[in-house]
Amino acid sequence: MRIILLGGPGSGKGTQAGFLTRHFGIPQVSSGDMLRAAVREGTALGQKAKGIMDSGALVPDDLIVAMVGERLDRPDCSEGFVLDGFPRTIPQAEALRDAGVVIDTVIEIAVDDEEIVVRMSGRRVHPASGRVYHVAHNPPRVDGRDDETGDELIQRDDDREETVRTRLAVYREQTEPLVEYYRGLAERGELHYARIKGTGEVEEVRSRAIEAVLAA
Repeated sequence: MRIILLGGPGSGKGTQAGFLTRHFGIPQVSSGDMLRAAVREGTALGQKAKGIMDSGALVPDDLIVAMVGERLDRPDCSEGFVLDGFPRTIPQAEALRDAGVVIDTVIEIAVDDEEIVVRMSGRRVHPASGRVYHVAHNPPRVDGRDDETGDELIQRDDDREETVRTRLAVYREQTEPLVEYYRGLAERGELHYARIKGTGEVEEVRSRAIEAVLAA
């Protein structure tokens, strides 16, 4: 059960990947989480990636492919995985195929750009714990303060509106072509492709994603 989730930044890939991993008992492999961990830890990759991520651009393929490939070789991925945020370009997808990684299902989570801007620019984060709030949909009890510690919340650089719009433009140019790429593979019978609506209640989107996997 090897699954790829596609969708723009802020479309809910990470949330739905978490649901799928718990439902099917397979690990979530998130390139974004791995990159943010590298940034926090100050590794060589993290230092190189930070400036790129803050500008809203994509980290180069060779760095991402090497990192994800190492993760998929671990024993917990032997029965399947959910790829969240990878591949992001057709060369990354081809590198995955060249490495012999077989994908069973690709799910595209469709959300309009303006909805994504509202979702992401409203996020506020507690840096120490990683707890995430939203000014409209999940506000803290005290404006601008973490519920548990009272610490000040921040808006990450990559959640600022101008950066979100840059990220969306990059997605349209570099990642959206994967939609046609994987649809083509689906037409040849190499995998199952499904496009689901990414708006509505979280549980509704979860049900759509699970149904898409089971339909494969």
